Amino acid sequence: MRFSRRKTPETCRLAFQESELAVKVRRSSRARRMILRLDAATGEPLLTLPAFVPLSAGERFLAGHRDWLAERMQAHEGGTPFAPGAYFSLRGEQCLIETGPSRGLVRVADTDEGRVVIVPGDPRHLERRLSDWLKRQARHDLDAAVARYCTTLGVRHRRIAVRDTRSRWGSCSSTGTLSFSWRLVLAPPRVLQYVAAHEVAHLREMNHSPRFWRLVDEAYPGYEEARGWLRRHGAELHRIGRAAAQTL
Repeated sequence: MRFSRRKTPETCRLAFQESELAVKVRRSSRARRMILRLDAATGEPLLTLPAFVPLSAGERFLAGHRDWLAERMQAHEGGTPFAPGAYFSLRGEQCLIETGPSRGLVRVADTDEGRVVIVPGDPRHLERRLSDWLKRQARHDLDAAVARYCTTLGVRHRRIAVRDTRSRWGSCSSTGTLSFSWRLVLAPPRVLQYVAAHEVAHLREMNHSPRFWRLVDEAYPGYEEARGWLRRHGAELHRIGRAAAQTL
């Protein structure tokens, strides 16, 4: 007789606010304790279980943190400010924010419980220091991507501007200046690559004609998947690093 090994279900159900909430479950051989958090990009809850912890224990842990989860999900609807202990998405990977020594540079470290971004200095300046660092990271990634696609399409740009724009992820001026939102560095890398290819293609075609989209595909084949991701999740990126709305 053959027995099949039962697999941990991808989600578990929680009675939640007069309805049922599906919570994603993942196993981690590196985790040493149970971790419940919200996905910084989507706001969806995620329960991480160490490999040796039974699912039933995870379900009890989840039920015991129902109030905490309700509070965090409500706050996420308005924004997820940068603060010690908060999670956010960097290049599509979840990172925990931690404070560091009084001096030094912002850095990324891999720990047993996941990736951590360590921000040194006075915690009162954490939000500004982390935002400035993320903008530099975005500039680094965009400089490389634009250079690559300019070579592919045989064009030249004048300069690159990195801003915190709400209406557009990127733009191309008639003078050859390419502007981008720094929040692209929060998304999976393929999204930043697509937007860079999109704006570089505008250096050849200042429209969205079939010829333009052929240029985008030439620069970044298979761009449609990244374009779809941005349409589905772009609004969520704008909530990261912003204070949540307060209600009475």
